[in-house]
Amino acid sequence: MRREFHVRFCEGGGVRFPSATRLIVGFKRKDDAERFKEELAARLREFKLELHPDKTRLLEFGRKAAMSTGRSGQGKPETFDFLGFTHISAMARNGGYLVRRHTIPKRMRGKLREVKTELMLRKHDPIPEVGKWLGAVVSGHIRYYGVPTNKQAINEFRFQVGRHWHRALKRRSQENAITWEKTRRFIARYLPPARICHPFPDARFVVRTQGKSPVR
Repeated sequence: MRREFHVRFCEGGGVRFPSATRLIVGFKRKDDAERFKEELAARLREFKLELHPDKTRLLEFGRKAAMSTGRSGQGKPETFDFLGFTHISAMARNGGYLVRRHTIPKRMRGKLREVKTELMLRKHDPIPEVGKWLGAVVSGHIRYYGVPTNKQAINEFRFQVGRHWHRALKRRSQENAITWEKTRRFIARYLPPARICHPFPDARFVVRTQGKSPVR
């Protein structure tokens, strides 16, 4: 039985770079992954660099790994975080294999804290102006994180942004506190709805044709 092995290399060690180097490499065979890791480490040593000891690991991931861990009673395969997403081995509704990608919770909480802080600074600004800014924030988040299997997370982000906006609006005037129903109208007007913006990875490489001529 062949399994998929992924070597995850994050943040060049030894010498700290202003922008850390992040890399994930996939292999079918474990011995290939181990050999690659050893040879890469040796190559980096020639330049007095090293792999980050705490962020470099070899893990089993994929369809075969899920089947293997299930039979051995070891639970679910390992997950890994990369580029803002937690990658999870899962099963699709049709019974096929599926890699789920969810927003890293820590990353989302950090962004929401930034939004909350900025809203407190803007709480007395005109509502259309704040709404336009929040709309851009939510739109950018959706465009990046709007991948298949992640709609619940981007829905949650939009909801929490609206909740923080409601709290900021209530602090504008304690004598005339704004209702949640009114805030909901602002949310519907200014914050774009959560939607999936990207296809599944394999669909990106599909070349469609019309007759025998490729579409350019």
